[in-house]
Parts: sequence; C-alpha cells; structure tokens
Amino acid sequence: MLPPFWDYRREYDELRDEILTAVDGVFKSGQLIFGKQGIAFERDMAAYIGVAGGVGVNSGTDAIYIALAAAGVAAGDEVITVPNTAVPTAAAIQVLGARPVFVDIKEDDFLMDVSQVEAAITPRTKAIVPVHLYGQCVDLDPLMEIARRHGLAVVEDCAQAQGALYRNRRAGSIGTASTFSFYPTKTLGAYGDGGMVLSDDEAVIKLARSLRFYGMESTYYAERHGFNSRLDEVQAAILALKLPRVDGWIARRREIADRYRKGFAGSGLLTPKENGHSRHVYHLFVAETDSDRDALLARIEARGLKCSVQYRWPIHLMRGYADLGYREGQFPVAEKKARRIFSLPIYPHLTDAEVDEVIDVVRAEL
Repeated sequence: MLPPFWDYRREYDELRDEILTAVDGVFKSGQLIFGKQGIAFERDMAAYIGVAGGVGVNSGTDAIYIALAAAGVAAGDEVITVPNTAVPTAAAIQVLGARPVFVDIKEDDFLMDVSQVEAAITPRTKAIVPVHLYGQCVDLDPLMEIARRHGLAVVEDCAQAQGALYRNRRAGSIGTASTFSFYPTKTLGAYGDGGMVLSDDEAVIKLARSLRFYGMESTYYAERHGFNSRLDEVQAAILALKLPRVDGWIARRREIADRYRKGFAGSGLLTPKENGHSRHVYHLFVAETDSDRDALLARIEARGLKCSVQYRWPIHLMRGYADLGYREGQFPVAEKKARRIFSLPIYPHLTDAEVDEVIDVVRAEL
C-alpha cells in the first residue's frame, strides 16, 4: 500500500509510552499553564537554536506578530516578505495593523530574492521577514547587511526550518528575532498547536513575554496592550521529549530526499536545489514539473498516491489580500512556481520501500 502524504501515528507508536508518561506528569502536577514544563522547553529550545531565550506561545502565527511587536513594529508600518508563503506570515503582519510588502523569489530555490529587498524599502518600512521555506535558509548575510544599513529588524520565519543551518549557524539564531511553529506536521511538531519566539536580545525576549500575556509582567497589571498566547504544559512536555530526536529525524529526511533525487534523475522532474550555504532539512520535498501539474496530480492520485501543493496561490493573488493593491504579473517567479510545484510524502518514518513506491508511481505518470 502506498504511504499517506503525512501521518503522525507511526511516530506516536514509537514514542507512546514516553508521551503518555509526560502527559500524565503534567496532569498530576496541578499546573497546566506557565509551569515547569514550559520553562524547561523554552530553555532547551533556545539552547538548541543558540540564542539567549525563548517565549512559548499558542501558534507559529502568534509567534510572528508577537516577535514583530517586540521588535517595534506597529500599526502603519511596512514589513517586507514574500508572496509564496503560508497565509499566516502575512496575516500576522496585518494583526498589528502593519502592511505586508512583497518581493519576488529566486528561480532556483523558491526563497526571497534578497537583491530586490532594498528597492522595496520606504520610510515606513520597519522590518523584514525572510521565510526559510520548505526547510532551507534565505541568504541571510546580505539581508542582514541591508537591514543594518536601514535600521530594520529581521524576524526569521522558521516554521519550516527547525534544525536548518546557514553557514553552520542555526536557522533562527541570526536575525533580531525568530519564530517557530510546532503545528503537528512540522519537523518538531506538537500534538496540537504551539509556537515560540526566540532571540539573542534580552529586551526583545522580555517584551515578548509580556505581550503574550495581555501586556502584563509580574502581576495582573497591564504595562501595555498585549495578547493572550500561551504554550500549554501538555504540548511543552511533548515537545521537550521530542526535541533531542530532531537531528536524527532530519538525517532521515535528508536520506529520503537523496533517494528521491536519485530516483527521479533523468525523468525531467525538477527536484530541490540545496544551496552551498545551507543545510536543507526537507520539511517538504517540493518537485517542479513543466507539464500540466494538476493533470499529473490527478493521474498520480488515481494510482492511490496523495501528493500536495505548498502553495497553490501566491498571497498577493488571493481575494483576501486584494486590498494590498498588487496585480497578477508583479511577482512572476512566485506565480510561475505556484503553477508548477507539488510536494511528495516526506517524514522520518517512511521506509525505503515506500519511498521507492512513490518514485515508481510518479515516474510512471510523468
């Protein structure tokens, strides 16, 4: 039988006893919010990334707007990012009353074209959100130099880049702040929602801690406008026990990606490029076809294999973002990729035999 596109149950079968013990410990502790599990996981996650601190929040979306707010972004500001990302990247910017400003992506790796950023800066620009899409890092050194010259914050969107490296530095350790999602499908996924803000700037961490809890600090007295966004103890306990396994899971993802790459050699299907400055963690394995993508997917699905598309529509072409005033053709690379890409199953518990079955089915329909 062909494997599902994604399934957490194999992981759960492997970790079931540890997960149930951890959850039982939380329930017995009498502390479901802001307890020792959350504190320990914030510490461990910050140590893994290599920064001073972390602030657990309710979701990756919340992490983005709380990080931006902690970095000084407010209503009326502009934030530069890309249109070929999950909607939450743009939605989080708009939560603050700020405006997403898009730049196009590079042809070869789907990532922000840093050479276009400076031209998008205006007097209202306050921050840049590079999206480390699919598991690989944006070229951060030139981006950080642009940000320094213009006095801009950089908030790395690492939702898909847990464990990725940029010039031997962890994704999430380079910008003003970084944000992570622990949505179940992520490389480090919760069994519910969750997210985190990380930074090497203690002032940013302190402010993010206040913002996640109504703008309060030590008592029920609001020092500022804030939000309600907390990583609960159950999810923190599960994430903490999974964190030490992440590097092993990444190694397996890379093995699967290499098997796909070799299996599709000579087929005409374009497979992901790994940049010389990066270690790709293959949160997604995104292939590209120059034929009719949707017809191809229909043939593949008729054979019993489910693939997916991340993402089918660039944000600037969605009705919900028509108010930004962009039009079709403004970001030609992102628009072209959206018509051509699709994702193959990739998660650590896939067997080599299952990967080979995927290759056989897809190749037969190309």
